[in-house]
Amino acid sequence: MTIIINMRKGVDWEKIKIAARFIKEAKLVAFPTETVYGLGADALNDNAVRKIFKAKGRPPDNPLIIHIADFNQVYELARDVPERAKILAENFWPGPLTIVLPKKEEVPYVTTGGLDTVAIRMPAHEIALALIKSSGRPIAAPSANISGKPSPTLLEHVVDDFYGKIECIIDGGETKIGVESTVIDLTTDPPMLLRPGGLPLERIKSIIGEVKIHPAVKGKAVELAKAPGMKYKHYAPEAQVIIIDGERERVIKKIKELIDEYKKQGIKVGVMATGDFYEADAYFNIGESEEEIARNLFKALRELDKSEVEIILAEGIAERGLGLAVMNRLKKAAGYRIIKV
Repeated sequence: MTIIINMRKGVDWEKIKIAARFIKEAKLVAFPTETVYGLGADALNDNAVRKIFKAKGRPPDNPLIIHIADFNQVYELARDVPERAKILAENFWPGPLTIVLPKKEEVPYVTTGGLDTVAIRMPAHEIALALIKSSGRPIAAPSANISGKPSPTLLEHVVDDFYGKIECIIDGGETKIGVESTVIDLTTDPPMLLRPGGLPLERIKSIIGEVKIHPAVKGKAVELAKAPGMKYKHYAPEAQVIIIDGERERVIKKIKELIDEYKKQGIKVGVMATGDFYEADAYFNIGESEEEIARNLFKALRELDKSEVEIILAEGIAERGLGLAVMNRLKKAAGYRIIKV
């Protein structure tokens, strides 16, 4: 039995106590953050964290992000907190930024995917912060979806994947950003971007200077994942996703050609694009701005999947600002099937 707690009108502390009790009892709670919904458990309880991996079907070497509600909790989780971490926190916490630091012994290896580093963030969502404070625990929380599938940005997405499988879901409405947090590794010098996300890299560099980009961000295979989303298949719907990338008019022309080709073969086609130019079996207008596209990305993939299309054709966007995170997710969803025009 899964309890669904409606908190769309804001934090209700009596209801938060119910969800917090599940966390204290080593059970699972799905909750909203500003990025996507998370599947949370007590980050310092081995048994609780193992339930996350089991529920998601997540590989054990894929590390989790620990969510905190107060900067001082960083010192409970990390054995070294450099000045850069404090500067980034002052500028971007609460917010969609995760920092990777050397872990303390108190943090179980099951939480860090066997690594000696720990990924930490302070979410900018009043419900998430209230849950962390009320439970009195740092909360490990990957996205609340079956491993490998598109991340959840609505209650319905979490219900589709986990109703009847976890103890509690908090409904906070649609998430604001729509892609996961940006992950920066501060155990290297210069720091390294491990995953682009809801905080654009340009803003981070404006505060701390040089940041290298890990090859995995561009699609290179890795043996060791220091952050979620680096090693395994992620964000993929059942339908095959193909990205068409290039000059706008050429992209539109190519997608129209592909729609015709697939229709002749009797293949159902869905399109995810920025404009109503196409006559496909299913269509999702993902918006014009980077913010709209990021917010709608996973919702579009899930809705097109429900229309039972076999192919999803997606317009590429410029890899700057939030576009870097959007294209990172799209490329993984597509298995790096990209047509350049």
